[in-house]
Amino acid sequence: MPPTPTGTEPWPVPPLHLRVVNLDTPGARKFFAHVNDPTAVFKAAVRDVFVWLYTQQSVPRHVRSVTIILRSMGGVAHTTGSELDNDHKEIHFSLDYIAGIPEDRAVSEIKGVLTHEMVHCFQFNGKGTCPGGLIEGIADYVRLRAGYVPPHWKQGGDRWDEGYQTTGYFLYYLERHHGEGFVRALNDKLRDSHYEEDIFKSITGHSVDTLWKRYKQWLEGEQDYVAEEKKEQ
Repeated sequence: MPPTPTGTEPWPVPPLHLRVVNLDTPGARKFFAHVNDPTAVFKAAVRDVFVWLYTQQSVPRHVRSVTIILRSMGGVAHTTGSELDNDHKEIHFSLDYIAGIPEDRAVSEIKGVLTHEMVHCFQFNGKGTCPGGLIEGIADYVRLRAGYVPPHWKQGGDRWDEGYQTTGYFLYYLERHHGEGFVRALNDKLRDSHYEEDIFKSITGHSVDTLWKRYKQWLEGEQDYVAEEKKEQ
């Protein structure tokens, strides 16, 4: 179960804005057909980020606003700082992509993409040194925990840092097998320090390579990790 804020103070959700470049498009019509209350959907995405990456004490408060911009463009979505400054965030979401989402998956996919991109507005990145695969993996981890898992996602992969769902599922495994709060601790270590692979060992006591091997063994149904533990000692 996700943690809940204690006391009466709500999560510090910044001002949220929506800009639609062209309302008269299939993507815009589909968005509003499936998102009846954009404010509630955007706030829920922010809260999912806060719940799975922070506590009320550690939640960042420097983000001054988030603007979701629906426009025609290639790809799916991306997040950036605004022209004003980096504390005002912008999520650019492709209307062309939205138009192509199957009707029966539209709500989950729209919310899932928004949740993933909202992570990028608030997550820490080791002062710009965190590998892109881990950055994207943390975003998909939050999307996974929020319940917006696309049918094409699969566990496994060739490398732990492939990013997106590959890394997201790996982080979920570590969360379950090394205690609730692992990803929160990982993100917190990226607040003020540069990224190093030893960050995994500092939290779990094991190298990321060993953890990845254990994860792959776990996927294959192997539960005996004694040999790997002895090898690392």
